[in-house]
Amino acid sequence: MAATSPTTGPAQTRRPRPATTSPGRGGRRREFTTRRGLVIAAYLAPAAIFVAIFTYYPVLAGGQMAFRNWKLTDLTDTSWVGLDNFRAIVADPAWGTVLGNTVVWVVGSIVPQLVIGFALALWLRRRFRFRGLYQALIFFPWAVSGFLIGILFRWLFNSEFGAVNDLLQKAGLIDEPIPWLASPGTAMTAVVIANIWYGVTFFAIMILAALQSIPDELYEAAALDGAGRTRTLFQIVIPYIRTTLVLTVLLRVIWTFNFPDLIFGMTGGGPNDETHIVTTWMIKTTQQGDYGRASALGLIVVAGLLVFAVFFLLATRERREVRS
Repeated sequence: MAATSPTTGPAQTRRPRPATTSPGRGGRRREFTTRRGLVIAAYLAPAAIFVAIFTYYPVLAGGQMAFRNWKLTDLTDTSWVGLDNFRAIVADPAWGTVLGNTVVWVVGSIVPQLVIGFALALWLRRRFRFRGLYQALIFFPWAVSGFLIGILFRWLFNSEFGAVNDLLQKAGLIDEPIPWLASPGTAMTAVVIANIWYGVTFFAIMILAALQSIPDELYEAAALDGAGRTRTLFQIVIPYIRTTLVLTVLLRVIWTFNFPDLIFGMTGGGPNDETHIVTTWMIKTTQQGDYGRASALGLIVVAGLLVFAVFFLLATRERREVRS
C-alpha cells in the first residue's frame, strides 16, 4: 500500500522546478545594448553621411560617366557608349609612353626611397648630439606641398640659372648646362629625382617608429650569439618590422601612383607630353573637356591599384607563412 500522510494524504513525488532566469534582467540588458547601439549610430551618422555625399556619390557619378559620351564641348549628347572610351584610351599612341612613364615613376621612386629612408631611420635610432634637430630637418619636407616642391625643383633644374647645373659645372662633371626639363631624355629623370627626395621622409618616419619598438633584449641576445650588424639586420630587425615595411611600401606605391602634383609643378607633363603618367594624363584629358575618357582613366587607375594591392598582400602573406 502507498504510504499516506495524516495531513496531506498519499505521498507524491515532487518534480524539480525548471530553472528560470529573471525576465527583468535579460530585458534590461537587451534594452541597454539597443540604446548603446543607437547612441553609437547617432554619433557616427554625421561622418557616414558626409563620406557618402562627398566621396561615394562622386565616385559613382563619375564612374557612370566613363561609359558615356560626356564632353563639355557638346553636353546635348551624353549617350551611352559602353566601352568606347576605354578602347580610345588603349588605341591612343601616347598610351604606351604613359604606361612606361608610370612604371618608371613608381619603381624608380619607391626603391631608392625605401633604401635611403631605411638607412636614415637606422642612423636616427642611435643616440647622438642634436639628434632631435636632425630629425626635424629630415621630417620637414613631408609638411610641404608637393606642388610647391615641384616649383622648387623646377628652379633647381633650370638649364640657364639652376643650381644643379651650376654645381655640376663647378665640380667638373659637365662642360655645358644640361637642359634637364626641356629634353625628353632627362625630364623624367629629373622628376623622379625630385620625388625620391620628397618621399624619403615618409619611409624614414615609419621605419624609425617601427625600429623604436624593437626590444633592446633582442639586440643583446644577438650580440651574445656573436651576430654582426649585417646578420642582426637581416635576421632580427627586418623580420621584426616586416609588417610595417609591407604596409609602408603598399601605401607609398598607391600615393606615388596618384601623385601628379610634383610633375605638374616641374614639367606640366612636357616636354611634348613625355613626362605624363596615368594620373597627369587624366587631368590633362579633363582640362580638354573630355570627361568621359577622363573618368575611364580614373576607373583604370582604381582597378590597377586594387589588383596590385591584392596581389602584393597575398604575396607577402605567402612568404610569411612559408617562413613560419
